[in-house]
Amino acid sequence: MSEPLNILVTLNSNYLKPLRVMLYSLFLNNKGERFTVYVMHSSLKRKEIEGLRRLCAEQGNGSLLEEIEVDDQSFAEAPTLLHYTKEMYYRLLAFRFLPDHMERILYLDPDILVLNSIRELYETDLEHYLYAAASHDLISIKEINKLRLNPYKIEAYYNSGVLLMNLKLQRKRISEEEIYDFVENNRSKLIMPDQDIINALYTKRIKSIDEKLYNYDARYYRYYKITSNGEWDMEHVIDHTVFLHFCGKRKPWKKDYSGKFHALFKYMEKLCNAADS
Repeated sequence: MSEPLNILVTLNSNYLKPLRVMLYSLFLNNKGERFTVYVMHSSLKRKEIEGLRRLCAEQGNGSLLEEIEVDDQSFAEAPTLLHYTKEMYYRLLAFRFLPDHMERILYLDPDILVLNSIRELYETDLEHYLYAAASHDLISIKEINKLRLNPYKIEAYYNSGVLLMNLKLQRKRISEEEIYDFVENNRSKLIMPDQDIINALYTKRIKSIDEKLYNYDARYYRYYKITSNGEWDMEHVIDHTVFLHFCGKRKPWKKDYSGKFHALFKYMEKLCNAADS
């Protein structure tokens, strides 16, 4: 049997429901794969962890869940910002908590639907790169963040919701102290601190991947369709996009959501709930 694909998620109870839908969509659209899902947290209840463990085990192919419970002392020296807690460091320093022999893992935000196979991305050559990630290439986003993170020279602003991680290189190149110093010295600039850190400190060590395939921003369906001369219509997204990401504050599991992919999320949520019952 082939080695399982490693998936990393970090969350609190507020994102438990969308995480279940994300994992269900991952399993549904990657039937031939076996996964080990690492859940990194500091506050999930035992019954919540066990529910996620059952979801993985029910796939019947050897997929399983590994819990990484982070105690208060693990990030005792880490500076925090306003409403951003120490959890913002989890994906940045996950290599400290993952098995020493593990060489790569795919981090996924909970507010994602997986529509197609992740295998090609997972096997991407990461030699000399800490991450593979996608930038959302709207000119306004790119230029604003270049100015905001000056004097750090960034060519693109990568979204941290989908990160293929080279753990072997991260253990050698990523410094906890460097990250903490960056936060202390740039407090007034940081808007999305973990994402800002990755872009400012490691931009030259990020391998760029196609956003329409691997981090499709659900808010910009019309933009993607227009800039592709109509190629990226709904059918094309369903057939080709791997990760559909519900970026921003408005989320499809909330009652006030009315985005283009709302029905798709609700359908996947219904399938997930039916599988639970």
